[in-house]
Amino acid sequence: MFSFSNDKKIIYILVAIMVIRNLSYYANTEGAIISLLLTIPGLLIAITFHEFAHAFAADKLGDDTPRREGRLSLNPIAHLDPVGSVLLLFAGFGWGKPVRVNPKNYTRKMSMEAGDAIVSFAGPLMNIILAFIFSCIYCAIAKFADLSFIQSTTGGVIVLILKLTISINIGLRNI
Repeated sequence: MFSFSNDKKIIYILVAIMVIRNLSYYANTEGAIISLLLTIPGLLIAITFHEFAHAFAADKLGDDTPRREGRLSLNPIAHLDPVGSVLLLFAGFGWGKPVRVNPKNYTRKMSMEAGDAIVSFAGPLMNIILAFIFSCIYCAIAKFADLSFIQSTTGGVIVLILKLTISINIGLRNI
C-alpha cells in the first residue's frame, strides 16, 4: 500500500521524466523554444479564467469557500498548480489548481446537484467564450490591420500568440 507521500514522489518522478524527455525535443527542434515561450500567455489566460469561472459561479450560487480561499481572483498565481502547469507546458496535458466548493452553502433556489452542474460547466464555458473572443480579435487583425504590420516581427508574434491562445482554449474546453 502506498502512502500519500510515496504517491506524490512517484508523480514528481513521472513529471521529471516527461519534462526531461520533452526538453530534448525543444533542444533539437528549431523554433520549438520560442513556440513554447509564446504558449505561456495563452496558458495563463486559459487556466486563470477557467478556474476563476468555477469560483465565480460558486460564489454567485452562495458558496463563499472560493472567496475565503482567495480563488475569486484573476491573479494567475492563485490558480496555477505547479505540477499541472509544468505538464501543460511540456507534455500537452495538465491542470490548474482545482477550486474547492461546498454545495451545502448554495442558496436553496435549486438543488445541490444543479448548482454543482452549473459550477462545473462554468470553466469549460469560459474557455469557449475566450476562444470566441480571441478568434474575433484575430479576425479583426486579419481584416483591418495593415499588411506590413502582420508581416512585421511584432505583428507575427501577436498573431501567433492569438492562434495559440485560441487553440489552447479550445483544447481546455473539456477539462
